Amino acid sequence: MLEIVFMGSVFLIVYSYLGYPVSLSIIGWFRRKDIACKPYFPEVTMILTVHNEEKRIKTKIENTLEIKYPNDKLQILVASDGSTDSTNRIAESYRKSGIELLALPVRGGKENAQKEALKIARGDVMVFTDVATMVEPHGLAQIVSNFADSTVGCVSSEDRFIGRDGNPSGEGFYVRYEMMLRRLESRVHSLVGLSGSFFAARKSVCRDFSGDMQSDFRTLLNCVRMGLRGISDPMATGSYLDVSDSKREFDRKVRTVLRGLTVFFGHMEFLNIFRYGFFSYQYFCHKLLRWLVPAFLIAAFASNMFLAIGSGWYLVLFLGQLFFYGVALWGPKGNAESGNLMKIPHYFLTVNASILIAWWKYLRRQRVVMWTPSER
Repeated sequence: MLEIVFMGSVFLIVYSYLGYPVSLSIIGWFRRKDIACKPYFPEVTMILTVHNEEKRIKTKIENTLEIKYPNDKLQILVASDGSTDSTNRIAESYRKSGIELLALPVRGGKENAQKEALKIARGDVMVFTDVATMVEPHGLAQIVSNFADSTVGCVSSEDRFIGRDGNPSGEGFYVRYEMMLRRLESRVHSLVGLSGSFFAARKSVCRDFSGDMQSDFRTLLNCVRMGLRGISDPMATGSYLDVSDSKREFDRKVRTVLRGLTVFFGHMEFLNIFRYGFFSYQYFCHKLLRWLVPAFLIAAFASNMFLAIGSGWYLVLFLGQLFFYGVALWGPKGNAESGNLMKIPHYFLTVNASILIAWWKYLRRQRVVMWTPSER
């Protein structure tokens, strides 16, 4: 029984991170959904949601004003979620440059601010972005060009994680893995999640926003429900810096997973393979199976510990686990030079620790409405 637990746990861990993308690659050889991407310039509303961002909003607005898109078809809307610092005043100072300010008097959370902004949005395509994310001048035109394909309901940018030394860190490697996975999912069917820092969607799928459910995740599910799909565009990138406070970033990861669990278990119908077909497989593997990895890690460690008592082979495997966790706990942390793979165990352990805590909070019926951006 212990061997079954150990081997089963290891298999599910490996399948979650390696088996799933390999399966997508194989399926992509036989089933490929190309995207009819071409120059396309519909009415667009770009929504920037902020809360007390006086230190960063000027940089973000100036970055947004450098975007190359027909001015008569672009509405730039800053949704200020109950800001009490100079955020509103700074945004208001750019009114002559075309920036519109929606100043909400009471803080209601990111999704609530986005919902209120949608009420006054004039575009046919909604583009959501965060204050910490920098967009290339042609990034907006690139991400919107995908809507020339009538099967596309939403489009995710690809994240570009930059360390303060200009090099990718452990998270940079992890982000590159996620971007690779999104490309595979786009090729065979649909994404399962969007980059919340920079994504676009048809206005018709932007609905039912609520404080306890991520707008990016829910928007993707709305697309699938309507028979559309979400795709990732590697040519549309959103760049953001390493965090300045690792504790706050860990808390952000916990909140992100907690909100993801809330959406997932609120939409269990997407596991119905007879209704949603291949997307149900993606939904299970990319979300639930990945979120169960901490449980598999614990099961693999505990079962291996007992098996090592009477077997030299299992003793070697157990020592290998101890070495891995030792590197994760005491090895390189934070920004490391490109190519230093020793930082990856630390980030892997951090990610799964945040998932485990998120499960604990979810099972205790804790939910997240307010969001606090990480300092970068």
